[in-house]
Amino acid sequence: MADAKPFKVSDINKIRNIGISAHIDSGKTTLSERILFYGGKIHAIHEVKGKDGVGATMDSMDLEREKGITIQSAATYLNWGDYNINLIDTPGHVDFTVEVERALRVLDGAVLVMCSVAGVQSQTITVDRQMRRYGVPRLVFINKMDRAGANPFRGIDMLRDKLGINAHLINFPIGAEDQFNGVVDLLNRKAYYYDGENGENIRVEDCPAELKAKVEEARDNLVAAIADHDDEIANLYLEGKEPTEAQLIPAIARVTKSHKVVPVFCGSAVKNKGVQTLLDGVIRYLNNPSEKTNIALDQKNNEAKIELKSDQDAPFVGLAFKLEDGRYGQLTYMRVYQGKIAKGDFIYNVNSGKKVKIPRIVRMHAADMHDVETAVAGDIVALFGVECASGDTFTDGSIEYSMTSMHVPAAVISLAVAPKSRDAQVNFSKALNRFSKEDPTFRVHRDEESGETLISGMGELHLEIYVERMKREYNCEVTVGKPQVAYRETFMKRAELAYTHKKQTGGSGQFAKIGGFMEPIPAEENKNYEFVDEVVGGSIPREFIPACDKGFQEQLKKGQLIGAPVVNVRCVVNDGASHPVDSSEMAFRVCAMTAIREAYSSAQPVILEPIMKVEVSAPEEFQGSVVGQLNQRRGVILESGTNDKYFTVSANVPFSEMFGYSTTLRSATQGKGEFSMEFAKYEPVPRNVQEEMVKKYKEQRAAENK
Repeated sequence: MADAKPFKVSDINKIRNIGISAHIDSGKTTLSERILFYGGKIHAIHEVKGKDGVGATMDSMDLEREKGITIQSAATYLNWGDYNINLIDTPGHVDFTVEVERALRVLDGAVLVMCSVAGVQSQTITVDRQMRRYGVPRLVFINKMDRAGANPFRGIDMLRDKLGINAHLINFPIGAEDQFNGVVDLLNRKAYYYDGENGENIRVEDCPAELKAKVEEARDNLVAAIADHDDEIANLYLEGKEPTEAQLIPAIARVTKSHKVVPVFCGSAVKNKGVQTLLDGVIRYLNNPSEKTNIALDQKNNEAKIELKSDQDAPFVGLAFKLEDGRYGQLTYMRVYQGKIAKGDFIYNVNSGKKVKIPRIVRMHAADMHDVETAVAGDIVALFGVECASGDTFTDGSIEYSMTSMHVPAAVISLAVAPKSRDAQVNFSKALNRFSKEDPTFRVHRDEESGETLISGMGELHLEIYVERMKREYNCEVTVGKPQVAYRETFMKRAELAYTHKKQTGGSGQFAKIGGFMEPIPAEENKNYEFVDEVVGGSIPREFIPACDKGFQEQLKKGQLIGAPVVNVRCVVNDGASHPVDSSEMAFRVCAMTAIREAYSSAQPVILEPIMKVEVSAPEEFQGSVVGQLNQRRGVILESGTNDKYFTVSANVPFSEMFGYSTTLRSATQGKGEFSMEFAKYEPVPRNVQEEMVKKYKEQRAAENK
């Protein structure tokens, strides 16, 4: 175990901000528990679903411990030697993907955990995409080397084929399954064994004779991969010289940070093997805060891009990336990018324009807090008493920089919820307000026609967790309606917009005329709505142009097929007319709304449904029934394969067909099948399904109007 030495905050080179991400059930939280133990942060190891009933340190919510899954990302910090590591353990379940997004937004490096049996799974691909989005270099830890069917070499092939990353072993496994004993470091060819009750005593010996040839081959492959991207190693390689460990370490760091090579470690967190070696790799190969480029936009200079400096003496810039309602009020997690803050300082919220005082700064250790007086560039801390929204940028007021927030995926499911008793109404409102503030993917809106409160989110589990939290944390029992899929509407062809709005009552009337067209926006442009003003010659006065935009947007909130929001629409205004007395903002807004309504049916409207990428894994003998079930649910098989008597199939399936699938899968596979799913895209529903949905919607509207 590394000695926990006092940490000097002044030395930014000795800070590592890392996240642990993976597909669900790959062992992230188990790995985090070992990291905390070896870093001296905890003195006993607890398992995720341990018999002691304590649960893993990073799973601090009761619900997390009961279900054995991570729901919220949890932050902690520890020493490794004289280095300080800020660690965020993120959820693996796709329903809580925003937790991964916001963690990776503020981190400088990451560990991608992968199961040695399953290899690359659907959520592994998602996490990889998120790491690329934020430019986060990563190490890979192939976990569960003790499991039956463990095969790290197959895992590396999958990393290369499915993720397209240049993955290379940095340590070689000694045995596998129940014979997994340790690893051989390819840099110094030494074997590392993890002795003691918790693997805390590392024994270093020579490489086992039977592995020498394989170790040399793996080392040669690693050196060749580095030489392809690093001049220093390339020169040695060309001269026929063998690079030393001292030469390889900085070279691996360079190619890792530049995303050219991804080092792969092997181990078993649950058997306490290989974790300390991984921690050494984090220190050696991942960025310190000053090595990752962070960009802000200067609001005083037309959003010019500014590269932030990881310098304590520069003006302060920090990003609030996560909010939590703690025992003592709102807890705001903040990454400090440049400058420093101290307790009692005033900071300025660039997004809201408000100035706030910092009453308290803490470092988080899961649910526990440790007070600190200051935080400097590179730190991840939490502030009390700082009201803001998730994604707000703070400065010291001398500059007005803002940072881009995290990517927030669209909701795919809605539920109608209502408190069971009137007395719980206040708590119900408090809970919804807090949850929607904390989690950008949890949305609350009121259906004007039915008067119901609808909550929307990333999946059934996501909303189920929030309903349960209302009951536990706010003593508010709720009645829940049937799940509703988040359908959308769009249209397939261009339609002309031409409408004249005239209304004459006593006194001044209303007059507005609009000409233009609406057309579909190609999916690759990734825009829900765009307004284009092509009016020339003043046919519509400038002050009424925004009213046209407002009217279009208002009308597109509900389509005419099933009342779903209309997306991927470009509305263009290029002509019109006005009246010197009767034209007004209201007249042009009504005119724009009616123009859309009248043109809608001629634009070939279609209903879009969310399509989920579903990955199912089950024993081979059930392959026929599993594939048959997916076909019955309008699934399109993408790929399938078998490994060690287990088969995996991935398919695109409409979300509306996935309700109740877990029960069906369990009964078809004697409880041995597992599946995961994530949102893939929106696609038009088949014509017959659309006709049925439109008919049902019209009947429902007719019944409501009676």
